[in-house]
Amino acid sequence: MMDVQAHKTNIIANTATMAYRNLLKTLHNPDKFLDVIVQPVMFMLMFGYLFGGAIAGNVHAYLPTIVPGILMQALISAASGSGTQISDDMNSGIYDRLKSLPIAHIAPLAGQLFADILRLFIAAIASLTTGFLMGWRPAAGFGWVVVVVLLDVFLGWALSWVFALYGMVAKSSTMVESVSLITMLLLTFLSSAFVPVKTLPHAMQILVNLNPVTYVIKASRVMLNQGIWSNQAWIVLGAGVLVVAIFAPLTVLVYNRKN
Repeated sequence: MMDVQAHKTNIIANTATMAYRNLLKTLHNPDKFLDVIVQPVMFMLMFGYLFGGAIAGNVHAYLPTIVPGILMQALISAASGSGTQISDDMNSGIYDRLKSLPIAHIAPLAGQLFADILRLFIAAIASLTTGFLMGWRPAAGFGWVVVVVLLDVFLGWALSWVFALYGMVAKSSTMVESVSLITMLLLTFLSSAFVPVKTLPHAMQILVNLNPVTYVIKASRVMLNQGIWSNQAWIVLGAGVLVVAIFAPLTVLVYNRKN
């Protein structure tokens, strides 16, 4: 019994150490903050001021539409960082070195995934703070902002498992970055993130309505503007749980085979 408890304690302590190591790695490489701070701020300012007048009449009227969209875009981009960092570590031989240490075998992977939670929260704060400074105010109150952030961060963390899996099977981190960027652009631009769906051609409306990101953004807008936990929110929550249930075991399986 004592051995089992000690084993569990070691896994938790080792995972925490690996998470701390990944956070330090990010802090010592400021370029890794580009996708969690600079990108959401840049897109919020650029899209808001460039398209606000054309789409909604003015920037202030456009913010309730674009803020949830940029929030989800920032979280997808931040989640993709898992794949890049894991690919870098595997190609540099860091995982081989960690494997030789007396630590829990799963700790390096778990540490990366748990460190990503902080990256996701930073991306969410950067997006929403920029929107707030531009004049956005949640009609339902800031309590619902917390709910939206928690839901979206959970979904972003679920997607981190997908990108982590790809990071382990891809040949290089450059390939991971390229595929992640394309994935992020397709998921966000082919959704209701930036324009009303009814303004799109019929064929594109079908694609947008099939895009899971559209459900996330719709759920976020309803909560932020009306203060209602809608059916879309339940779908988003269920989808996040399903993604973790599918890709977490697959990622761990591939990780074990490679290490």
